[in-house]
Amino acid sequence: MLVWFLPLFLIFLLIGVPVFFAMLAAPGIMLYLNGQERDIALMYRNIFNGIDNGVLLAIPFFMLAGELMNRGGITERLVSFSQAIIGSVRGGLAQVNILSSMLFAGMSGSAVADTSALGSMLIPAMEKEGYTRRFAAAITAASSVIGPIIPPSGIMIIYAYVMEVSVAALFAGGIIPGALVGIGLMIVTRLMANHYDYPPAQRVLLDDVSIGAGENLAARIIARLMLATVLYPAVVKVLASEGDRDWATFGIFFAIAFAVSEVFFQIQRRLVSDTFRTIAKRAVLPLLTPVIILGGILGGIATPTEASALAVAYAALLGLLVLRTLKMSELSNVLIKSAITSAVVLLLVGAAMAFKTVVSLSYAAENLAQWILTLTSDPLMLLLLINILLFIVGMFLDAGPAIIILGPILAPIFINLGIHPVHFAMIMSVNLTVGLATPPMGLVLFVASSVSGVKVEAISKAILPFLAVEVFVIFLITYFPIISLGIPTWLGFVKDADLFGPILRAFM
Repeated sequence: MLVWFLPLFLIFLLIGVPVFFAMLAAPGIMLYLNGQERDIALMYRNIFNGIDNGVLLAIPFFMLAGELMNRGGITERLVSFSQAIIGSVRGGLAQVNILSSMLFAGMSGSAVADTSALGSMLIPAMEKEGYTRRFAAAITAASSVIGPIIPPSGIMIIYAYVMEVSVAALFAGGIIPGALVGIGLMIVTRLMANHYDYPPAQRVLLDDVSIGAGENLAARIIARLMLATVLYPAVVKVLASEGDRDWATFGIFFAIAFAVSEVFFQIQRRLVSDTFRTIAKRAVLPLLTPVIILGGILGGIATPTEASALAVAYAALLGLLVLRTLKMSELSNVLIKSAITSAVVLLLVGAAMAFKTVVSLSYAAENLAQWILTLTSDPLMLLLLINILLFIVGMFLDAGPAIIILGPILAPIFINLGIHPVHFAMIMSVNLTVGLATPPMGLVLFVASSVSGVKVEAISKAILPFLAVEVFVIFLITYFPIISLGIPTWLGFVKDADLFGPILRAFM
């Protein structure tokens, strides 16, 4: 009888009960009717136990860092930088929207923050340029799902917490899938722009941009140091011998890499306008945020929680003291908004952990696993079926709770079939993230509707071509493991993984 909590939960969702209350009421009612009052106390205790974990502290810190960046005028700088790069192509402002989402993803890791911050700025600008308001809202919602895929990612932190997988490995695994989603959206946007004759945008909107002397100097030094860091391994490979591993040799090789980066920037100086260079310099300090986060985590210097706290400190320092675009009087509103958003996410995590308790008591996980394996023993067909299941779940349930409930059920099945844990984590995370923009219950659709004033139904129709691209990328991630496992393997987080999968191996 206890297993009937699942249909009851779905009924609650369909009649509009908030997810948090539905996840607690449905199993609570069935436990009471089943005479298991003791287990009701256990279930509700797990609400607190589910969020009483240091790993989850990274989520409110990342949200606070994103809000500090947004209030500090960082969003405007990223949009200007994106427009300076690709704004002049046909459909340019739509392309700017996508590229801005990719850049913003490296700071907030939140699709809702992306939709709210970029939508309030770009949707009116796109309408002014001649785009329909529903198209502008649709591309904003579609591109916002890149936020939780490109690290840092809140849902990947939740997955790592539930399934005990390395956060660094998941962050590394999300880089290429996130980039593929962005590139796919850009291609479709270009095709639609040609078909519907969307207007090109000017390459640089702001001709009166300026930069302070101190920020200018800092941006020049940081840009050269970052490029030198990228070039350093190549210099070592060309010039170093096996015995060259001391600090003096490191200094010499890094100086060579720095000199090469200086030559590059001097050449670039002659090829681009002063306005372009000013806009690019204004984006350097904000773009250092993902470098701090990912460099700290992937380099093994900081845990995700420590890296997120560093991101908050850097964002506050940047807004209050360096750029002076954030006032002390605004901090209270920033903290309140971040606290409310974080509370919503963490309450859902706690409710999902309580829900998971009843899933275990009802043996629903074991029964579902056995049923899935009776359908087919072919891993490729099972992956197709699980993609369909996750896509449907993502339409109705937020990514975090879905991962907590379904992750422990589905992951062991596919790991036993030879799917790498990080690969399955990417399949599940990207699927459920795309669900955020999928009708009828996609959360970012409602945020985009609120920002744009367009009805959810209209946005749902306009977003379909972009969803088709994102579904195609999901299947690429599913059947070509190298997309998810390539960078984690290169960085040493994944060992002895099958990078090619059965499809690529068939052609080798």
